Amino acid sequence: MQLASVAQAAALDFDTIIDVRSPAEYAIDHIPGAINLPALDNEERARVGTIYKQVSPFDARKIGAALVAKNVARHLEGPLSEMTGGWRPLVYCWRGGQRSGSFATILRAVGWRTDLVEGGYKTWRRLVIEALDQPIRSPVVVLDGNTGSAKTAVLQAAVAQGAQVIDLEGLANHRGSIFGAMAGGQPAQTGFEGKLAVALAQLDPARPVILEGESSKVGEIQLPKCVWNALRAAPRVRLVAPLPERAAYLARAYADIVADPLRLTRLIDQLRPYHAAEVIHGWHALAEAADFVALAAELMQRHYDPRYDKHRARQERPVIEVAAPTLAPEALGAIARDVMAAAERLVR
Repeated sequence: MQLASVAQAAALDFDTIIDVRSPAEYAIDHIPGAINLPALDNEERARVGTIYKQVSPFDARKIGAALVAKNVARHLEGPLSEMTGGWRPLVYCWRGGQRSGSFATILRAVGWRTDLVEGGYKTWRRLVIEALDQPIRSPVVVLDGNTGSAKTAVLQAAVAQGAQVIDLEGLANHRGSIFGAMAGGQPAQTGFEGKLAVALAQLDPARPVILEGESSKVGEIQLPKCVWNALRAAPRVRLVAPLPERAAYLARAYADIVADPLRLTRLIDQLRPYHAAEVIHGWHALAEAADFVALAAELMQRHYDPRYDKHRARQERPVIEVAAPTLAPEALGAIARDVMAAAERLVR
């Protein structure tokens, strides 16, 4: 079959989408919803590629065919053993060539109605690039606010109430600061872009979409131009919360970091180029004393808030402020409702 758009790929009507590339290729990026049943594993793929270059294409194809047959047999006896006669899979590899073709031939011989993606993963990747080269089709509103304003939690509460939201930090698996790394690490750039393209394709153009204010990078992930340009031009809803509330929220939200003293020490040390030695020493002392609320307040007052204020001074966009006198978990739903109402006002 021929894929024509990201939206079509995200809504494919097959029982199973099978990515037969190696596990390493699959881990970087894949068509939404695909499972990985490799025709060649990582080592086998490297071995066949070496033979292709150093010996001959014929020998590589012969050895590759034997390996593919062995691996497909293993899949038939394993994850595919319970599939009924009416099962309908879609198969793809890197270019829609030998790996997926061989895999599909065997599945068809069993009697399953098997289709192939024309052009394989490269077709999907081309569609993603094309999608991210287009302006965002919904009116964009940015959720702004100083560090610790619970922006991500408020966005999650807004989603629960039906708001249209794209969680860039969630897609990037990063909280967007020196302290922002999360368990599992960040996806590959291409994997992030694929998930983002799907989220953009599913937007309702008649409704605003709320995105958290970010810099041009979230951790090591570079935002595509369509998103970065939209963030810079969009009107803003700004959460305004007292410093003590923000400090208490950060101590809760970053529990994974404060539970790891060595990690926290290393992260504080990354701020040495920006602050005097005695300031860094004071932050280390607060960390050693496990006074994490006070540490969070210090970091915001001395490091993060001044940078936010300097950045905002250069902005000339419509802003509606939403007061958040408390950031307790039970208050986030009401804050989210206020944010949603403000977003609607900004795009009228």
